[in-house]
Amino acid sequence: MAGQVYLDWAASAPLCDESAVEMRPYLAPGAEFEHGGNANSLHSVGRKAFSALEDARARVARSVGAGRPDDIVFTSGATEANNAAVKGIVAACTKRAVQQGRRGFVPHLIASAIEHDSVLAPVRELKAQGCEATLLKPDRNGFITPAAFQAALRENTVLASVQMANNEVGTIQPIGELAAIAHGAGALFHADAAQALGKIAIDLHGIGVDAASFSAHKAGGPQGTGALFLKARTPFEASLTGGGQEQGRRSGTQNICGAVGFAAACEAARAMQEQECRRQTALRDRLYERLAAHDCVMPSVAVEPGSARFLPNVVNVCVAGFESETLILKLDRAGFAVAGGSACSSQSLKPSHVLRALGISDDRALGSLRVSWGRSTTAADIDAFTTAFFACLAAGGRSAAWSS
Repeated sequence: MAGQVYLDWAASAPLCDESAVEMRPYLAPGAEFEHGGNANSLHSVGRKAFSALEDARARVARSVGAGRPDDIVFTSGATEANNAAVKGIVAACTKRAVQQGRRGFVPHLIASAIEHDSVLAPVRELKAQGCEATLLKPDRNGFITPAAFQAALRENTVLASVQMANNEVGTIQPIGELAAIAHGAGALFHADAAQALGKIAIDLHGIGVDAASFSAHKAGGPQGTGALFLKARTPFEASLTGGGQEQGRRSGTQNICGAVGFAAACEAARAMQEQECRRQTALRDRLYERLAAHDCVMPSVAVEPGSARFLPNVVNVCVAGFESETLILKLDRAGFAVAGGSACSSQSLKPSHVLRALGISDDRALGSLRVSWGRSTTAADIDAFTTAFFACLAAGGRSAAWSS
């Protein structure tokens, strides 16, 4: 839309130039003879596709500090990767326990209460099938404390899943510390890193996780492409079977074009990550300061200026006297695309499960607004949004204000 300022990058980042350039040959007419082969075919066209796929795998692995390219499994996105990790690791660990003679073994898994639904849904499914599960509540600012995490571990805990960065309020979890605690109790650790990719430095080998999920389009790559990092020898039962691709961990003909675009986006994001983090953090702090000055706006979390404990590109506030949907539509008409929370639940009239877990009341959570941005967003865009936002509040004629 001409003139629209897009401020919903946490839902999906626009395709970056680097990704578009590398994908273009795969989308051209006649590409099947030059770039469009099946990577599992033995002929020369297939071998060329296989080479491109493995090159993309190595580039993604380097970008996230995976160590071994073979630890990267290409998927259709982070939703598939999250489902595969949670279900696949629990199934494999349960099977191994039975093989070891532990009859009647019931696996226990841990997840934070503010995980994306693509983690929470499989946890609920496993619980319905007889597994034990603990949902850890975060503190008021969205952090899972090491002490609370330690206390939740049990003798039969096989897996803990805690997202690297929250998609609604931007909290960055102490993943390395939590993974070490899990390993000390004999449990495996998975991190949903979809929102972290491209915003903060990621070193999977350094932080010691056993599995991690990624989505290309959150970092400027193509939609419908993602990856699951599976550390070597991590117990895993594949959900998609039948073709044996991805070393039997995810069957289905690989999306070569998507993988190449994903790799390009990862490298571009990593190259500018430090510079963009500083620039976008300044935008975040500026927007929080200006919005919080209005008596009907309450920041959902307390973000200290310059803080590296929250994503640099996400601001989340609750607005008194308005529902999220009303504000989103008003701002859309004013030329600004924003969100009320996770894009996956944007059609729901229920309050955000993330904000409720933080202790925010349903009434306040129903008036939440998430603003997120990226590499092409300017300070002028943020200032123009602020002006439009305040104009929407004034036009609404609301005098409501949050009580302390």
